[in-house]
Amino acid sequence: MRKIALSVLFLFALSISYAQQMATGFVYHDANQNGRKDRSEKGIVNVAVSNGREVVQTDSDGRYSLPVGEDNIIFVIKPSGYQSPLNNYYQYKSHYTHKPKGSPELRYKGADPTGPLPRSIDFPLTPAKESTDFSVLVFGDPQAYTIEEMGYFSKGIVQEAKGAKGVSFGISLGDLVGDDLSLHPPYQQAISEIGLPWHHVMGNHDMNYDVKADSLSDETFERNFGPVNYAFNYGNAHFIVLDNILYPDPRDSKGYWGGFRADQLDFVENNLKFVPKDKLIVLAFHIPLGLLNEESFRTADRERLFDLLKDYPNTLSMSAHTHFQRHSFYGKEQGWQQQKPHHEYNVGTTSGDWYSGLKNEQGIPTSTMRDGTPKGYAILNIQGNTYTFDYKVAGKSADYQLKIIFPAGLKQKELKRYTLYANFFIGKEDDVVEYSLDGKKWKKMEHTVIEDPSYLYDLLKFDNANSLIEDRRPSNAVPSSHIWRTKLPKKMTAGNYTIQVRATDMFGKTHVQSKALKITE
Repeated sequence: MRKIALSVLFLFALSISYAQQMATGFVYHDANQNGRKDRSEKGIVNVAVSNGREVVQTDSDGRYSLPVGEDNIIFVIKPSGYQSPLNNYYQYKSHYTHKPKGSPELRYKGADPTGPLPRSIDFPLTPAKESTDFSVLVFGDPQAYTIEEMGYFSKGIVQEAKGAKGVSFGISLGDLVGDDLSLHPPYQQAISEIGLPWHHVMGNHDMNYDVKADSLSDETFERNFGPVNYAFNYGNAHFIVLDNILYPDPRDSKGYWGGFRADQLDFVENNLKFVPKDKLIVLAFHIPLGLLNEESFRTADRERLFDLLKDYPNTLSMSAHTHFQRHSFYGKEQGWQQQKPHHEYNVGTTSGDWYSGLKNEQGIPTSTMRDGTPKGYAILNIQGNTYTFDYKVAGKSADYQLKIIFPAGLKQKELKRYTLYANFFIGKEDDVVEYSLDGKKWKKMEHTVIEDPSYLYDLLKFDNANSLIEDRRPSNAVPSSHIWRTKLPKKMTAGNYTIQVRATDMFGKTHVQSKALKITE
């Protein structure tokens, strides 16, 4: 009987050792940049390494050790002042996939079986100059459903972004493609033409839908891009990238829900143990955290995330998904535990309104978003542990930051019928927006939440067409959070005027746009 009991214990211990092996290796200075740790190459101390849940730091020799099961990606959390090697797509080669049996059989291919755990999993780094003042390109939802739409993305966004100056790297905030995961490689090829190191967030249209567990919904994404939850340092900023789509929805096993699994938040907690409190913490994920729609995000997950960040005074979240642009600020009612609210920038999309609308002179759909924001991308500017944003409208000069909505000409007696509107694309409710006639006194405009009149005008071209329009009809308008309005003075004489609108954003930057107006008797 005792022998049987010992045998059972031995088999149990054997099963545990198989399921929880220890991965070990070095993070080292790859002096000759050959991707192999040579005997003369030194390890780097105090570099964080993770298995997606636990996080450890390397010892004085650069060695780490982490438990792994049968579905882990081991990755180095890049320290400031170092560079990981890049592949041909300008993606960081800073992880190792351990899936001994590979991914399950899926419509879109996941990982091949990786076999036994290597004796040593080593991560090369090379010293790199990193300023604490730097900029990052931020793309929301490229989301091409076809090769043709990928061409629109490449021609309309990528070719322009290639000319960006003073940018250190880029990040795409999910929905890299539109459900057809065979488009991931064409997307990778397109984004690599920018020539910058690039990070990729998983969106709900980048998932494997033919799975029954959320932990398997990222198999193809992991094959193409690496871990969906990871972190890295640059300058005085610490970036945390997270998959925040729960699929299938744990409430009814249908569709998806915004939120995090416990192991993901464990990773954030374990990771932050090694991050100084004075760092700027930048979180990047796909679905907004639910300020506008509590049903869209699991409240308990947001509250735990906010609890983990309570001692970090400098934080920022970036999301996409909605295909409009908005700033949200989370306070105590949403579980934020600091006096200063937490800022989430819901970034406008590079696909705009899903490649809809009339085509421009390049043959690319104008694709203005439903809130009147032109398609484009954001630029995150970091100075130490502070930040600002710019928004770059695709195909326009950098100073095009707002649109004046008013006729170019009208009759004097009809003036009172018209309202001057301004859509300040990156604006928020308490920004100051003013207008001036011919450079005279500036007068404040009133913030309002309405559908953008200019967007409605373009939409009605489709709805009132007398012949077939080959291009795709835009989506219905949604109320915009960045519209201002006013009435011009009633007693304006006939003549030529210049309307100027001046907007000052949350970072103190001032933007001015002008439009000519002719009033006739």
